[in-house]
Amino acid sequence: MPFLPTSRRRSGLMLLCIAATVIALLSLVVMRHLERRSLLDDAEQAREQLRLHGDALQALIERHRVLPAVLALDPEIRAVLAQADIRPADAERISRKLERVNGAAATSTLTLLNRDGLALAASNWQAVSTSNVGNSYNFRPYFQRAMRDGSATFYAEGVTTAVPGYFLSQAVRDDAGNAIGVVVVKVVLRPQEVLWAEAPGNVFASDGNGVIFLSSQTGWRYHVLHALDDVTRRRLTTTRQYGQVPRQVLKYRLIEDLGDGVRRVRMPDVGDVIWVSRPLSPEGWTLNLLRPTRDSIVAARTKAGAIAAGLLVLALLGFVLRQRRRLAQLRERSRVELERLVKHHAQELRTAQDGLVHAAHTADYGESHSLQHLPQGVCVVDAQLNLVAWNRRYVELFRFPPGFIQVGRPIADVFQYNAKRGLLGPGPIEEAIERRLTHLRSGKPHMHERERGDGSVIEIRGNPLPDGGFVTSYADITAYKNAARDLRSLADTLSNRIDDRTRDLADAKREAEDANRSKTRFVAAAVHDLLQPLNAARMFLSVLRGRLPDTDAATRDIADNIDSALAAQDSILNSLLDISRLESGALETRIRDFALDPLLEALAREFGILATSRGLSLERVATSAVVHSDEALLRRILQNFLSNAVRYTRRGRIVLGCRRDGAHIRIEIHDTGPGIPRARQKEIFEEFRRLDGGSGQERGTGLGLAIVERIARLLGHQIGLRSRQEHGSVFSVRVPRGNALVLNSPDKPKSATEEPQADSLLAGCRVWCIDDDPRISQATHLLLERWGCRVEIADDAEQALAAATLGNAPDLLLLDVRLGATTGPELFPLLAQRWGQEPVVILFTAEQDEALRALARERGWGFLSKQARTSALRSLMTHLYQRSR
Repeated sequence: MPFLPTSRRRSGLMLLCIAATVIALLSLVVMRHLERRSLLDDAEQAREQLRLHGDALQALIERHRVLPAVLALDPEIRAVLAQADIRPADAERISRKLERVNGAAATSTLTLLNRDGLALAASNWQAVSTSNVGNSYNFRPYFQRAMRDGSATFYAEGVTTAVPGYFLSQAVRDDAGNAIGVVVVKVVLRPQEVLWAEAPGNVFASDGNGVIFLSSQTGWRYHVLHALDDVTRRRLTTTRQYGQVPRQVLKYRLIEDLGDGVRRVRMPDVGDVIWVSRPLSPEGWTLNLLRPTRDSIVAARTKAGAIAAGLLVLALLGFVLRQRRRLAQLRERSRVELERLVKHHAQELRTAQDGLVHAAHTADYGESHSLQHLPQGVCVVDAQLNLVAWNRRYVELFRFPPGFIQVGRPIADVFQYNAKRGLLGPGPIEEAIERRLTHLRSGKPHMHERERGDGSVIEIRGNPLPDGGFVTSYADITAYKNAARDLRSLADTLSNRIDDRTRDLADAKREAEDANRSKTRFVAAAVHDLLQPLNAARMFLSVLRGRLPDTDAATRDIADNIDSALAAQDSILNSLLDISRLESGALETRIRDFALDPLLEALAREFGILATSRGLSLERVATSAVVHSDEALLRRILQNFLSNAVRYTRRGRIVLGCRRDGAHIRIEIHDTGPGIPRARQKEIFEEFRRLDGGSGQERGTGLGLAIVERIARLLGHQIGLRSRQEHGSVFSVRVPRGNALVLNSPDKPKSATEEPQADSLLAGCRVWCIDDDPRISQATHLLLERWGCRVEIADDAEQALAAATLGNAPDLLLLDVRLGATTGPELFPLLAQRWGQEPVVILFTAEQDEALRALARERGWGFLSKQARTSALRSLMTHLYQRSR
């Protein structure tokens, strides 16, 4: 074949370089466009998630907002505040009343302050160390503004309890309209943080000063978004809003402003995120959501890489498939989370008026000024079914003519007027009116929704008053109904789109897997054919060595060099075969729990001899850790680390040990070698990448760390590297911690660290655990004993029935569903018959069956998945145990 002229070869190379440059520039432009579009799509989902969080938070606040307004009208409270010298008996009577109302409304505390800000009565009056009674709160803004303006709100830490909450206050006025005191209700918002922590991203709320007071991220509470000025710091010091004045600024750096209130920022502990904010106007707060950008950026760059590297589509297809699958999973989780939040929001809306029932009978007559701020229409009738109180929203909602709604008018007249306008639905008018009057006379609560002819939807809730009469509220929930319908439509559209993408990717995945299997077979066959002549050459070399005279040192050196070269080539080919098996998934794993120390001891003994021969010391730190991994593959990872440490360390020492890292164990190899430049720390994990400076003539193949990276990816372990030039390096692998109970005898006595927790609310609680899995039973036994419980274990139904005797029922029963030939719900009636009573039951199972949840609700049992955190189990047990006492 003739050679091309030099000028044509140069032109071809130049065109190739130009084409590569153009492709690279186009890829960069496409990548930036895809990144921005993907981030904006995530931002839109984040806005919807943030809106639902905000609605849930405001619904919780609205549920309690009416309570102080109604209590401020209570004649008994007004009479006590009007006294010049309040007697202790009167103060105690008011405290008991506040305690009863507080228990019914499920608030944190209710407090009554006199005109000087002194707490005269409180719902926590019996708590010796944390009672509000006798404390002065005249410095609090919620007291000052309520005395001045009539009502106020304020979020702060409790002065007495140090528990933060949202304070809602209402002035109590005498007959002349003068403020004589303040009623304060404290609503604890910390449970919202638990709900936020279960949702994707980091959610936090900040006040008008930029102080973060609620956060799903541990450690962010009471950080500030920007430095506070002197005036703000003095005000916070005076009001003692957050105890110590917040000073630590939340660190972040703005990367890009995406417009429309969306920013992309970088945080030290979180990484790159998109920051979406939503104002909560009634409270003056801002709700923020930080959503990681990693998945969106990776997906966008993967698509751009596929466009730029069209000739390598088979190699990149698997990566694109994996990223799109992860993105589909994230979207599916987001859809499920949105549906859950909608259900939660609906529940909050339906309970928003429960506080009206406990105090509506004390409202003033006629159009009540204290109820005007409520978004719902409210009307109150007495025991004779005559109107006694209402608010302006009630009149506006039904468009009553002026003067029609009056004190003493029978509610039947109002029903008659609405029936003539067709507002009572189809059917005979007299039957509809009589049916509603019968409801009021029966004194039974009711709730239903009614759709009007104009398309609006009204939620109607009615509840009896303790002293006779009825209170009814009317809420316009049209916007919520429309939003829920739109959300369901959006979820269905997203699900259909994901199904279409999944089918396309499944076809592409099959083609890629076929190509990958063909490549694996080719590599294996090629390596086998290449190793055959190499092995033959090494045998011939061995024969040649035997024929060389001892005096021919130069020829023997050449033979030794040939042997080293053949050994290196053999190592390279075997490593290539390992890489091919790892990439194709042909390498089987055997994951189990095993003690780590014997493995480290064997490696230290194996490499200690080699290190000593090179003038190095290798030290091992003993450990009692148990890990969950493949012992053989983990050994190969550590062997590669130790081999490199010995190869590149000229003097000093090597240390092999491990550290605890949460639910993981981090195994580390420290050396005093030359270190690795930061620019090359990622490069060394690529194929055929070697560092210079190996000791002696030994140099690696450049494949050891590439194999380490693939084994770690197969096992799901994380590889780490820290290095400083001229100081040494630390290679590490992060492995999940194993279950020591699998390795230890069940009869092994508890250590000193397993003493019961003295301050546990479960101390002394008798608990039975019935589970057919001995490992679960043993782990549960140890956990409950640490909480101070007295625990009895049964491995099957026969053992449980044999141990059950009359009058020996436990306080709590943890019951599994699958118990061999029977089930836990079938076994329980037999146990209850033998005990002679029914204890509190928690259905503790690994099955995620909605029918089991429904069964638990029907029987009044608790329900918890075995995959839940131990904190959830402890919380549920404490709640049920304390309630049953």
